[in-house]
Amino acid sequence: MGDIFPWDLAVIPSKFFFFAEAAGYTLFISALGILTGIVSGLIVSLARISRFKPVSKLAGLYIFVVRGTPLLLQLFVIYYGLIALVTIPPLPSAIIALGFHNGAYIAEIFRGAIQSIHYGQMEAALSLGMTRSKAMVRIILPQAFKRAVPPLGNQFIIALKDSSLASTIAVPELLLRGRQLGASSFMYMEMLIIVGIWYLLMTGVFSYVIHRIENKLKVSDRG
Repeated sequence: MGDIFPWDLAVIPSKFFFFAEAAGYTLFISALGILTGIVSGLIVSLARISRFKPVSKLAGLYIFVVRGTPLLLQLFVIYYGLIALVTIPPLPSAIIALGFHNGAYIAEIFRGAIQSIHYGQMEAALSLGMTRSKAMVRIILPQAFKRAVPPLGNQFIIALKDSSLASTIAVPELLLRGRQLGASSFMYMEMLIIVGIWYLLMTGVFSYVIHRIENKLKVSDRG
C-alpha cells in the first residue's frame, strides 16, 4: 500500500483540527476584505455612473488597473512597496489588498445592478419631488442590492480562496499552516489535503447560505 499509495491518509483525522485557528484567520481576512470591498465598490460604482466625467474616468481607471493586474502583485505593492511611507503589518496588508482588489469587481457588480433598474423609476421619483440622491438611496439601491446578491455571494467565495495568497507575506492562514506542518512532518501532501478539505467545507457552507438567501429574496419578490 505504501509503495503504491505513498501518503499516510490516516493522519488526516488526527491533524484536522490543528488547522482550526488558521481557518479562523482565513475567514477573518476574507470577511473584512469583502466588507471593505463592498464599501469601496459601492462608492466606486456610484462614481463610475456619475455625470461628472473626471470622477467617472477616475473610477474607470481604478477598475481597469485592479482587474488588469494580479492580486498577488497588488498584495506585494501594499506590503513591500509602501513600506517606505508607512509600515503595514502582514494581516492588515492582506485585508487592505483583498478589499482593494474586490472593490473593483464589486463596483462592476453594483454598477450592473443599478443600471438594470428601469430608468422610469428614477424619473418617477424625480417627478414626485425627490432629489436624485434621495431617489438613488430610497428607490434604486434597495432593488440593486437584491439583484447583486448572487454575484456578491460568488465574489465572497472567490475572496475566500484568494485569501490563500496572504501566506506569501506570512499571514498564519490555512495554506501557510499547511506548508509549515508539511515541512515539520515531511507530510506535505497529507497537510495540503487537509487544507483542501477546510476550503471545501467553508465554500460549501457559504454556497448553501447564499443559495438560501437567494431563495428568500425570490419569495419576497413574489410576495
